[in-house]
Amino acid sequence: MRPLAVLIAAFVLPAAAAAQERRASHCIAVAQAPGVEYVHRASYGAPLPDDFTVRLSYVDHSMFMLETPGGLRAVTDYNGFAGAIAPPDVVTMNRGHISHWTPDPDEGIAHVLPGWSDDPGEPVDHHLDLGEMLVRSVSTDLRPGRGGERNGNSIFVFEVGGLCIGHLGHLHHEPSPEQFAALGRLDVVMAPVDGGLTLPHETLVRTLGRLRSSVVIPMHWFGEGNLQGFLDRMSDDFLIDRRGDASLEVSLRSLPSEPTVIVLRPSFLRE
Repeated sequence: MRPLAVLIAAFVLPAAAAAQERRASHCIAVAQAPGVEYVHRASYGAPLPDDFTVRLSYVDHSMFMLETPGGLRAVTDYNGFAGAIAPPDVVTMNRGHISHWTPDPDEGIAHVLPGWSDDPGEPVDHHLDLGEMLVRSVSTDLRPGRGGERNGNSIFVFEVGGLCIGHLGHLHHEPSPEQFAALGRLDVVMAPVDGGLTLPHETLVRTLGRLRSSVVIPMHWFGEGNLQGFLDRMSDDFLIDRRGDASLEVSLRSLPSEPTVIVLRPSFLRE
């Protein structure tokens, strides 16, 4: 396995060198997304119906697989095992706990994006343009006031098919106005709902209210009590859609007409 430092150097430095040539984020440029009817159920690995549909599969804990129509695969908060599958094209990692990262990512993964910088306290600045998918990061603090690290973790945003999909990672504080501005519009957001190790439910609900996403997918819950406490707080302003599936398909055309929390059941992936 290649050392993590080598992987960081391989993928972070070229992105910084090409900063002047970056594709602009449509999530920041566009204030709102159209929404219509519903979000489809789906199965991991099945062909996607068109060039604007993305499949999200909840794998485990805070790990999701994003699949594009062109076959790109990205895994969030990758801890080294997403199931019996080929290595994905992109993985993002956060280091709130070892369950959110791995020191030994598979050598077959082309792009490994840690949510922290080699220079402690400095923000990491990922802007990975793969054509069909743009992956960028917004740094947040790791356990502020509790012996943590400034800019020690990241929120990752995936821009694909006109959608803006955000993964809050191991978020420990309400984002600042500058961080909200850097995130831009998020049509779909994956949010940690444990209520203790990450944000308290009250702060998380306030954060999600400001993001105004069409779809919120709970993650990082440790039992029905964690999950239900979050859903109870969200139910005044969001529809609640509980599913037995691990995956869903979403496009701009199929976003719900009302903000909706969609509960998926995690499952490791198989080819």
